[in-house]
Amino acid sequence: MKTIIQILCLLLLPLLVQADNLRPGDRLQIKFPGEQAFEKSFQLNHEGMITLPEIGSVRLSGLSLTEARDLLKTKMRNAYKDLSKFDLFLKERRLSVTVLGYVKQPGPVDLPVRANVQMAINRAGGLAQGAQLDKLQIRRDSSLIEFDYKHYLDSGNPSSLPKLQPMDVIFVPASPLIGNVQVEFDAQTLTASGDAGEGGEAVKVFGEVHRPGTFAYKDDANVMDLIMRAGGVTRYAGIEQIRVIHNGKPFPFNMREYLDTGNPALMPKVHQGDLIFIPQATEQVKSGSRTVYVMGEVFKPGAMEMGEGSGFYDLLATAGGPTRFAETRQIRIIRADGKVQPFDLQSYVDSQGRGTMPDIQPGDAILVPEKTDMNEKSWLKVHPNRAIRIIGAVNRPGRYEWASEMTLMDLIAHAGGPIASADTAHLQILQLRGNGQTDSVSFDLKAFLDHGGDIRKIPHLRAGDTVVIPELPKDPNDNRSQWVRQSSERSIYIFGEVGAPGRYAFNNELNFLDILSAAQGPTGLADLSSVRITHRQEGKTEVSHLNLHTYFETGDEAMLPLVRNEDVIFIPKRDRAWLEKPKETVVRVLGAVARPGRYSFDSHMTVLDLLAEAGGPQNTALQDRIMVINRIDGEAHSRLFDLVDFAKSGDFSRLPVLRAGDTVYVPGKEQSTWYRVVNTLQESLTVFSFARLVGL
Repeated sequence: MKTIIQILCLLLLPLLVQADNLRPGDRLQIKFPGEQAFEKSFQLNHEGMITLPEIGSVRLSGLSLTEARDLLKTKMRNAYKDLSKFDLFLKERRLSVTVLGYVKQPGPVDLPVRANVQMAINRAGGLAQGAQLDKLQIRRDSSLIEFDYKHYLDSGNPSSLPKLQPMDVIFVPASPLIGNVQVEFDAQTLTASGDAGEGGEAVKVFGEVHRPGTFAYKDDANVMDLIMRAGGVTRYAGIEQIRVIHNGKPFPFNMREYLDTGNPALMPKVHQGDLIFIPQATEQVKSGSRTVYVMGEVFKPGAMEMGEGSGFYDLLATAGGPTRFAETRQIRIIRADGKVQPFDLQSYVDSQGRGTMPDIQPGDAILVPEKTDMNEKSWLKVHPNRAIRIIGAVNRPGRYEWASEMTLMDLIAHAGGPIASADTAHLQILQLRGNGQTDSVSFDLKAFLDHGGDIRKIPHLRAGDTVVIPELPKDPNDNRSQWVRQSSERSIYIFGEVGAPGRYAFNNELNFLDILSAAQGPTGLADLSSVRITHRQEGKTEVSHLNLHTYFETGDEAMLPLVRNEDVIFIPKRDRAWLEKPKETVVRVLGAVARPGRYSFDSHMTVLDLLAEAGGPQNTALQDRIMVINRIDGEAHSRLFDLVDFAKSGDFSRLPVLRAGDTVYVPGKEQSTWYRVVNTLQESLTVFSFARLVGL
C-alpha cells in the first residue's frame, strides 16, 4: 500500500508543480527537435527572465506554464518556421534568494526548493567573524522578519527558522563588539580588553591586571568579581592601594587585608560606570649596615641583606643567577669607597677555581653587565681597552670584544672569515705602542693556510689593535678603476700585444705563465720570439729576453724567467717599426719581392723561409740571379743564388748560409742587359717616328 502511494505522489508531483506560476530560480526544459541549442535546461534568473538563442531575454516570472509556452511560441515565430513540435516543461523548482551582511561570500544563491536559512548561509560561504547571530533578518517585499539564529544553533530546532520564499533577502548584521572597523579577530581577541559592555553602564578596570578593559555591569558584582574578570592582578600590583572611583570620588580597597580577614565590609560597593584602578606596587629604598646590591643581568636584581658568612656565590644565587644575556667575563665589584674591581667568572669556572673569588663587604655593589650583541653596532657597549677592530674584506667587519686567550684566527673566524675576493697574502696589523706611534705588521695568511707553519709565528694581538684585510681588484681583466686600492709593491705590469694589458695583483706563488694567462694571453700579432722582462727589485733594473716559440716547442721550464712584484713584461708587435729592431738582429730583403723589408731571423731559418716571409719573388724577378750579401771578418761578400736551378735539383746543399745582419737582393728584369737594349731601341724608334711625323 505504501509503495502505491509513493508512486501516485511521483505521478501527481509534476501536475502539482505545473499548477503554480513560474518564479525566479525555476529550471525549464524546452522540447524543440532538431535544434541543439535548446537541449540544455534554462533557469529563470533573479529577475525572473531566461535568455534563449535568437530570441534574447524573455520575462516568464509570474506566468503559468501554459502562458509561458504561448509567449515563447509568439516570440519564436519570427526566427523559426516550424513550431509544431515545440513544448515547454518545468524541470525543477528552485529557490533563489540573496544573502547579505557578515557572510564570507555575500550575493544571490541558488537553492533547492525546500532549503532553509542554514543552507542559504552555507552556500554564501558561511558566517564571517563578527556576525551577530541573534538578530538575523529576512526582508520580504516591504516586510522585515527578525529571528534568533543562535537559538537554532544551540537547540537544533528547525521550527525556529522562518520558511524561505523566492526573492527573500537574508541579512546577517555585525556584532556591536567589533566597533566601526572591520578586523580579523577571535573570541580571545574579544575578551582581551573586556567584554565590551555598553559605555554608560560598564565598569572599567585598568592598571596592574592581566586583561584591563571594559566589563558589563551586573547587579551582584563586587570588586573581586571584576578583578577576576580582568584576569587577576599581576605580580607588580600594589593590592593595598586599589581604588574604586564612583562619581569622581575615590574609595580605597585593601585587597590584602580582605584576603587575610575575609570581611566583605572592607569592599566598597561597585556601581554602573565606576572605575577600578589597581596601581603598581612601590617599595622604599632598602639600605642598611648589612645591605649589598646586585644589579644588571640577573633574574632578581635588587638590594639584599647580607648574612654572616655570605659570599659572592651566595649573593649571586639569591639574585637568581646570571641571565643568558649576562657577560660573566666582565663582572664588576663596586666597592663602598668607589673603587672598581673586575672579576672574570667564566675564567674562574674554566680554571676549576684556581683563581681568587672576590670578597664582598656590606655596601658593595655587584654589577653583571649585558653581553654585547654582535648585531649591535654601538661602540659604546665595549670599552676601547678591551676591544679590537677588524676591517676590510671579511664577512662581518666591525669592532669586537677581545680577551687575552684569543688569537688572530679566533678574530677572523668571529668576523665570519675572509670574503672570496680577500687578499689574505697581505694582511696588516696596526699596533699602538707606548710612545703613541703605530706599527704596521704584515702577515701572509694565505701561505700559512696553504702550507701551514709555526703557530708561534702568527702575530700576537691585544686589545686596541686593528686588523686590515685588503681586497683584490674586482676583475683582473679590467682593474683600471681599482688601481688605487693596490700598491705598486704588490703589482706586476704587462704591456704590448696581450688581450688585456694593464696592472695586476701578484704574489710570490704566481709565475710568468700565470700573469700571461691573467692578461688573456698573447694576441695574434704578438712577436713571441722577442718577449722582454724588466726586473726592478732593490733599486736595480735588469732586462731578460724570452723566446716563447722555443718554449712552446721544447716545454723547457728553465727558459721561463722568474718574475716578482713590480716587474714589467713587454710583448712586442710582430710587424713593428724597423727602428725598434737593431740591424744585427734582422735580415733585409730587397728588390722584386712582394713585401720587401726587414725580418727577424734565427739560425733555424733558410733563404727559402725568408723569401716566403717576404711574399716570394714577383713575376718580373730574375730568380736565377738572387744575391746574398753578408759580412765575414769585417769584409763584405756577395754570393749568387739560382732559385730556378735549386727548384729543379732540390739540392739543399746549394742554399746559401744566412746570418742575422745579411741582405738578400732579388733583381728584376729591368736590371738585365737585354732589357736595357730593348728599352733603348724602343726609345729610339719612338723618337724617329715622332720626327718623321713632324716632317710630314
